[in-house]
Amino acid sequence: MDFIGQGFIKALQLLLSGDKEVYSIALLTIKVSGTATLISLILGVPMGLYFAVARFRGREFMVGAVNAGMGLPPTVVGLWVALFFWRRGPLGFLGLMYTPAAMVIAQTIIALPLVAGLTMSAVQQLSPKLRLQILALGASPLQFWWLILHEVRLGVLAAVMAGFGRVIAEVGASMAVGGNVRWYSRVLTTSIVLEVNKGNFSLALALSFILLFISYGVTYWLTVLQQRRRQV
Repeated sequence: MDFIGQGFIKALQLLLSGDKEVYSIALLTIKVSGTATLISLILGVPMGLYFAVARFRGREFMVGAVNAGMGLPPTVVGLWVALFFWRRGPLGFLGLMYTPAAMVIAQTIIALPLVAGLTMSAVQQLSPKLRLQILALGASPLQFWWLILHEVRLGVLAAVMAGFGRVIAEVGASMAVGGNVRWYSRVLTTSIVLEVNKGNFSLALALSFILLFISYGVTYWLTVLQQRRRQV
């Protein structure tokens, strides 16, 4: 227990002292995971809405792919993204390997099925009569989708929390495509792994507390927003 307490104190010291490297790592963590979550939200919510309501050939296959993607191993995602962006890969000419941009792409692929799947599940819990009622009132396609989105807004916020929580905690994909380059592509999870491998457990523990601070802070803010919307 003393070891854990020392790690907590060290985390506070690193934050209060304004350690440039720690702040750089923390800010990059927020930037990469936040951007990935935002992109997955922009792509995943419309996808979830459409798959829940529309009927088309191959829908079962697509829904199955989304559900399977919710459990994608981050290391597998990192491997495939690395193969595509490697120098000899199909997209190697973009020069994105070992960059924060590649990390955003990998994390987006991880978060996207979660956001789409949870959004789809929230819509499917609505009564089919509600959809028919909206159409019967003469709503335009844009109004229809907006009203459906409004009804499942709490589920969408839950999907965002799940997606953000998944990507900010992953390490395999970030390590595979980011390379853990100091001052450039090093995030909190890869830093923790590095310090553990070096045997510097006190610093690894301190960084883990900082990661928990960030994760809880963002999730708490989204939870407050969710509960306020619940009362609307």
